[in-house]
Amino acid sequence: MTVMEAIQARYSVRKYADKPIEPEKIEKIMEAGRLAPTASNQQLCKHIVVTDKELIRQMVSACEDQKWIETAPAVLVECASGDRTMICGQSARSMDCAIAMSYMTLEAVELGLQSCWLGWFSPEKVRALLNIPDDYVVVAVAPIGYPAKEGHRSAKKATEEVVVYNKMN
Repeated sequence: MTVMEAIQARYSVRKYADKPIEPEKIEKIMEAGRLAPTASNQQLCKHIVVTDKELIRQMVSACEDQKWIETAPAVLVECASGDRTMICGQSARSMDCAIAMSYMTLEAVELGLQSCWLGWFSPEKVRALLNIPDDYVVVAVAPIGYPAKEGHRSAKKATEEVVVYNKMN
């Protein structure tokens, strides 16, 4: 599978098959996150893999009671120590974590898995539940696993609606 094929095959899943993820697949997904670029190559991200069923059950309340999360055999959590604002005004740690999560979710697709990147979670509840130190920024949460049924990508806007060359009019 090419990178573009993985991008085209990725879709959000909110119900997972009752099947654990093989340890070698988790390792490959984590390796994809480890190899992701980071601002100034500081490599301050931590890639947390939650596989304990009780912890996943508790993640539901940290994720605004999205009950479907319990069906996932694993939940990925991205965080990074400290934070700094880059000259462009963006958070370096948030960007680093987003890049790592993107790499990991695409590797997951190559391995036959899918995920759902959450925007609806309480960073403080996730921090407390997973014993994440106070100097870490919790950036991303994504349940991951084998889909319970085949899904499909959401419709995307046409290229000419989202791509601009040189200058915006």
